[in-house]
Amino acid sequence: MPGVTPIGEVPLPLLITGVAGVAGYNAFDYFSQRYPGRVVGIRQSDNWKLSAPGIVACDAEDRGELSRLFDHWQFGSVLDCAGNCALRACELDTRLAWRTNVEGLINLTSIIAESDVRLVHASIDLVFAGRDGGSYVEGDPTDPVTVYGKTMVAAERLLFDWLPNSCTVRISLPMGVSFNGHAGAIDWIQSRFKKGRPATLYFDEVRTPTYTDCLNRLFERLLASDLTGLFHAGGPRRLSLYEIAQIVNRVGGYDPALLIGCLRHAAGPIPPRAGNVAMDSSKLTTALGCELFNPWPYDEALVPTHVDWHRERGPERGSPQLLRDVLYHNPRYATAEQRLA
Repeated sequence: MPGVTPIGEVPLPLLITGVAGVAGYNAFDYFSQRYPGRVVGIRQSDNWKLSAPGIVACDAEDRGELSRLFDHWQFGSVLDCAGNCALRACELDTRLAWRTNVEGLINLTSIIAESDVRLVHASIDLVFAGRDGGSYVEGDPTDPVTVYGKTMVAAERLLFDWLPNSCTVRISLPMGVSFNGHAGAIDWIQSRFKKGRPATLYFDEVRTPTYTDCLNRLFERLLASDLTGLFHAGGPRRLSLYEIAQIVNRVGGYDPALLIGCLRHAAGPIPPRAGNVAMDSSKLTTALGCELFNPWPYDEALVPTHVDWHRERGPERGSPQLLRDVLYHNPRYATAEQRLA
């Protein structure tokens, strides 16, 4: 996507919710560097470890607190990346899932409903249960198998009914760093391997992951546009969770014996797992007039070809530094300046 520019200008100041998650955390870093002093990120008040200039403690479920923040900053746009994606925690505490994934958005919607604040909302591919071949399009009926997915469907419907001028994008696995070193797909898998612990991943849960470097540019274009409605924003390469773990294992130079694969139904009843939820994102590509994402991983040579691929150590000489260079970041943006360009 080098050379692609926003359709217009991002309305500032910008509020980013959900900065504890991988998508929100990386978006906050990107936009803060793009627009110094004009970007605010909010975190839950009890998440005191997440601290950086521009990040404030504000529980979106507290409408009064959120309203005061809007009164102070007079935000021009909002990038909503909030949501508790911890599948097991959501299954065991449905009230927590509803409060985090829906109530905060209800408050946000009620505050900006009568204004011209631009809202871009990030949903998820797990609003689907999975099917042979995947290839979900926006018109396919949702049928989530998890509480997390069900609450994300509720959030989508809320915006459809009450804020039709907003834009919702269903993302898949955002591939980038996390603030705590163990959130998100790469960090969780790598955290197991680093400690010499096994990681069990699924042969038959298929996703369409994206570099956060690409997602950031997508978010910027959407915030600066007048696109409304629902769009899929998955990457062009489909990978099972097991294949993703193979890539992390081999590129990071970790012990291949630590990776275990199984079918998702062999993993136990909680949390339930989706199947092939690969998304077709051609509607968004057409709407924006450009190819949205580079494949993750960017290098075709780092894509598994068989179940024992990670045991074969190739010329890339795997290491945590190589993993950082080619899996956390899109190699097309080799420097910080290029990642912002």
